Amino acid sequence: MQLFFRRYILELRNRFTIAHDSRTHQPTMLVALTDGQTVGYGEATENPYYGVTFEQLEWALTAIQPFLSQYQFSSPEQLWADTEPYLSHLPFAQCALDQAAWDYYARKQGKPLYQIWGLNPANAPVSNYTIGIDTIETMLAKMQAQPWPIYKIKLGTDNDMEIVRTLRRHTAARFRVDANCGWTAEQTIRYAAELALLGVEFIEQPLPANDWEGMKKVYQHSCLPVIADESCIIEADVAHCIGYFHGINIKLTKCGGITPALRMIEQARQKQLKVMMGCMTESSVGISAIAHIAPLLDYVDMDGAMLIKNDPAEGAHATPHGVTYAPRNGTGVIMRDGFPFHN
Repeated sequence: MQLFFRRYILELRNRFTIAHDSRTHQPTMLVALTDGQTVGYGEATENPYYGVTFEQLEWALTAIQPFLSQYQFSSPEQLWADTEPYLSHLPFAQCALDQAAWDYYARKQGKPLYQIWGLNPANAPVSNYTIGIDTIETMLAKMQAQPWPIYKIKLGTDNDMEIVRTLRRHTAARFRVDANCGWTAEQTIRYAAELALLGVEFIEQPLPANDWEGMKKVYQHSCLPVIADESCIIEADVAHCIGYFHGINIKLTKCGGITPALRMIEQARQKQLKVMMGCMTESSVGISAIAHIAPLLDYVDMDGAMLIKNDPAEGAHATPHGVTYAPRNGTGVIMRDGFPFHN
């Protein structure tokens, strides 16, 4: 097996701001796993919040290339297990390789990836569309420029409730709010009462990831469900969320890819937790991987490719009515520049 990778700079349509980050560009690594005939694609974005750089990803994947060159591929799960000793320190690199492995595997089987798992694509939930933090006027303009049935509103400002009230006056869409660790327990409980009246479905990660005492209070007293994001990164975190959150938001890059994400979904179902999957402003490569898992989810946030101008790939994408899948095997991704075989 050969592994290729390349850095791309994704240009955002608008500055994207959340409680702990603001950016106009998103650097990402795209990888290609191939046997010389069939190619599978994967992706992992760089992320300053989690300290992940392209150089780290490049080093990790370069180091594993000799191992892969002699590897006899049998299944994505087996590859994940066999490479775990090499990549466990960097789940973002695990994710890129694992996505590529599942895409490759399904293409070799001559099936879309969702068929490999026996899923019905009609069961995929409608993705939300994210409105990043900005002036209220700009947030309203972004919302009106993209009519959508579900909006996720990024909060964590000094005027959060005014933002939601203003946006509500201009749409009947369902709202979800994400404070990205920006609130206290007291704020969350207080805000939840009004947010419920404003048509908000749930609150995502209101408190800092390690504020478990505060989350216990929120879980007990909030009138809205709360969904873990920064508090639920890897498989071991799922059980920890019991009694603190009503659901979890899985990010493929943070947990190490599709293989562990499927295990996290199963664990969450056993614990009666709601399951969401989110994105990290990936291109259509990463978004297409999420799309094929979507029939297993209660909620999905797969609008990342919609937020960028220069998507280097084509694949599955979110629509106001659900998910549109590319009529191709694997995740359905094709690269506009022919990577890895053409510049």
